[in-house]
Amino acid sequence: MQTLNELLSDYKSVILGTISQNGYPFSSYAPCYYDGETIYIFISDIATHAKNIQKNPQISSLFIEDESQSDNIFARRRISLQCNALKVDRQSTKYADIIQTFQSKFEGGTFTMLMGMKDFNLYALTPIYGEATFGFGEAYHIGGEKMNQLVTRTGDTGHK
Repeated sequence: MQTLNELLSDYKSVILGTISQNGYPFSSYAPCYYDGETIYIFISDIATHAKNIQKNPQISSLFIEDESQSDNIFARRRISLQCNALKVDRQSTKYADIIQTFQSKFEGGTFTMLMGMKDFNLYALTPIYGEATFGFGEAYHIGGEKMNQLVTRTGDTGHK
């Protein structure tokens, strides 16, 4: 059985869906790292998506195959996860470990510069439920003990 780690390891960014103060959805994206259980994003608290997360930590994350990689625009591989978001304490060991991973993944001066800015913070997105689609007729729920495994859909209509 495939795990999300196998599917998400090449992604460097995630599309985020947050809820704005007026109740409307807001879409954006953020650099990300997935450790096999949790998606981490590093974003500025000045940004709209961060303000939305702070007010409503229930968000959607979407990983989708690049259009140039698919022969059929309707059959792009995609994984949609509904998550709970939590800011990671800068003083924690987890913060230091994940930031070090971000530095390795995003080599270059930009990330190093952003690390020094106090408005940039690390958020942990914990998947609660989701689904994966790999073309026509190949759809899965996300499940398992750590919400990181593909579970074949059996005709039901969504999460529990």
